[in-house]
Amino acid sequence: MSRIYLSAPDVRDAERTQVLEAIESNWVAPAGPALDAFEREVAAVSGVPEAVGLSSGTAALHLALILAGVGSGDEVLVPTFTFVATANAVGYVGATPVFTDSDPRSWCVSPELVAEELHERARRGRLPAALITVDLYGHCADYDQLVTVCAEYEVPIIEDAAEALGAGYRDRPAGSFGAFGVISFNGNKIITASSGGMLLCHDEASAARARKLSTQAREAAPHYEHLEAGFNYRLSNLLAAFGRGQLQTLPERIERRRQINNRYRSALADVPGVTFLDPPGYGTSNYWLTCLTLDPSVTIDRETVRQGLEATDIESRPTWKPMHLQPLFAAAPARIDGTAARIFERGLCLPSGSGMSDGDLDRVIEALQGQLVK
Repeated sequence: MSRIYLSAPDVRDAERTQVLEAIESNWVAPAGPALDAFEREVAAVSGVPEAVGLSSGTAALHLALILAGVGSGDEVLVPTFTFVATANAVGYVGATPVFTDSDPRSWCVSPELVAEELHERARRGRLPAALITVDLYGHCADYDQLVTVCAEYEVPIIEDAAEALGAGYRDRPAGSFGAFGVISFNGNKIITASSGGMLLCHDEASAARARKLSTQAREAAPHYEHLEAGFNYRLSNLLAAFGRGQLQTLPERIERRRQINNRYRSALADVPGVTFLDPPGYGTSNYWLTCLTLDPSVTIDRETVRQGLEATDIESRPTWKPMHLQPLFAAAPARIDGTAARIFERGLCLPSGSGMSDGDLDRVIEALQGQLVK
């Protein structure tokens, strides 16, 4: 039996066609017509005027913080329940992350805890320079509440929508909230360019500034002239071509992941103590990963289930380990109520890739039932 991965790339004919056209055009560089087109197409899907193709979602987070004016000595509110890149980018600009716990329903950052933190900091005269929100496992955070409270204190929002391309909040696409949005095209995402990311902007000036910074901040001169430090962050035309092919079938990929999510739910619906992360009612999900949690009353724990799946060559993964529990950030300030820690202790991400066959899905479900149904 072949290995079943958590979220393997799903490669189809359109990607091959797009990449071959890019090669034949000789645009094998961090510039070119495929990159220009990919930026326009992702901007349209994300509901923003401008998008800048970059080497990773992390690079997009870094530039978003710079463009938002965050710098040395500042503090940034960051969800504790996220991938480490969200917090690492804050350190890149010399700022300190302040971790905030999760809403137990959506698992995204808690608007109530954000409001408490901002209220207390306003009283002390020490507001954060920004709030980074994270759209988790395919759905958005609760932006009605978050946008309102951040506007009250004039704190800009940076939306880390790395996991949520194609999802929506009410009538707006993921990535369109706040001052800047961030998309990832890492190999395990809903679409991939094998790597890469996109910075989403609401105005042409911000996008132009990001493009300059992402190409070593070169000035307009016939020679190489530099007045400030820049970065080698631009996405290549070849990878953009691959991403364009993937983007063509985004609705089909979302629908397949939704079907996989429904199959898991149906197969384990009668198993006591097993619950699934539900997409919040305020929006639509891209169903990037299906996540379950095991109640403490269940006799088997999450790690035993994960190892049991691994023994049959099926990859699964614990949900994100909260940042405030990471040794790297042990000294960072945090507003914690225990929600994210409980999710991490009990939560498991299941194979969810759109390229999974029905046979693969049956195999995962059979392995799960063998451990959970006694």
